[in-house]
Amino acid sequence: MTDLFAEARELDARDPLAGHLDAFVDAPGVSAYLDGNSLGRPLRELPDRLAAFIAGDWGTRLIRSWDEQWMDLPTALGDRIGALCLGAAPGQTVVADSTTVLLYKLIRAAVDARPDRSEIVVEEGNFPTDRFIAEGVATERGLTLRWVSPDPVAGVQVTDIEAAVSDRTALVVLSHVDYRSGALADMSAITDAVHDAGALMLWDLCHSAGVIPTELDACEVDLAVGCTYKYLNGGPGSPAFAYVAARHHGVLRQPVQGWMGAGDVFAMGSSYTPGAGIRQFISGTPPVLGMLAMQGMLDLIEQAGIVAVREKSKTLTDLAVRAFDLELAPLGVRLLSPREATDRGGHVTIGHPDFAEVTRTLWADGVIPDFRYPDGIRLGLSPLSTSHAEALRGVFAVRDALA
Repeated sequence: MTDLFAEARELDARDPLAGHLDAFVDAPGVSAYLDGNSLGRPLRELPDRLAAFIAGDWGTRLIRSWDEQWMDLPTALGDRIGALCLGAAPGQTVVADSTTVLLYKLIRAAVDARPDRSEIVVEEGNFPTDRFIAEGVATERGLTLRWVSPDPVAGVQVTDIEAAVSDRTALVVLSHVDYRSGALADMSAITDAVHDAGALMLWDLCHSAGVIPTELDACEVDLAVGCTYKYLNGGPGSPAFAYVAARHHGVLRQPVQGWMGAGDVFAMGSSYTPGAGIRQFISGTPPVLGMLAMQGMLDLIEQAGIVAVREKSKTLTDLAVRAFDLELAPLGVRLLSPREATDRGGHVTIGHPDFAEVTRTLWADGVIPDFRYPDGIRLGLSPLSTSHAEALRGVFAVRDALA
């Protein structure tokens, strides 16, 4: 125990991102917050940002703010996320709607662009929203779902996809980081395999945006969707983002034809003509209030650099795995994540039959991990808001609660 905590203190002393820990709101009564991969903590500057917005942008400028800034906010903020986190050139990313709605738009647009193909390839253990939306679109369009069944810890491998795709495949939908195990998929190799089959590739970035340097353009990804309330700290219900590669603009046509995606928003035309570029993937009025909190987090990521964020993510999760080996494995706990940091995202999952009850005990004691059915606890370690000592306190609290 002493050696691990000494190591944690040393890592924190050498942490180049340690100065950002104080940027987040304190949570009285919480000694370890291990759920940043589900809901990021709010920043201290948020009340001032909200007050300035209410007094100025909304309260003083009133409806004039639409012309002055709000109309362009979805694409401007999308470009910023693209540049800082996604490896995406400007004009390809937009903030709008929820993850669910954007998945529907992009999945539906993709399969409609491949009318001679009849299958959507989906991983059978992917997050329910991804599976449910794919199932719904398949029903609407008379398509077949082809399920991929990868190793539950290692996650989807390129060989799994190569065996599943064919000249019938219209679209492949996968998560970059598995929401259960944290397994990190090989985006480049898998995307290449999908393209070799003539299909389109859609990546769910919900568990990688803001913690994993992603190269959508370099990997020639077609489509991507991600949320902003995890590692981008946008707050509960903050809007998602969609990426559509520039080569598909004017080719893919999104199915929810709202007025904000029209070519001339204020023409009030008798029929729909899509806007140019990524803007056509907006449907309704942008959720301007919901876009405020994430802007402060993007400032922090810009200061820190996404590569440095990723390096700290590795040291945090490595420390958690070493603590698992020493303190939890002897108690019958199983490691449900890849052992190597390069193979996983920002969380470590561990399993034990008693973890549902253990989680209730931990929450009551101010240690907040995340339980996932049937018997997994996820240790979500958001690098800018989590110290190594805090991560270690969480692991030891699991040991104590289990004992």
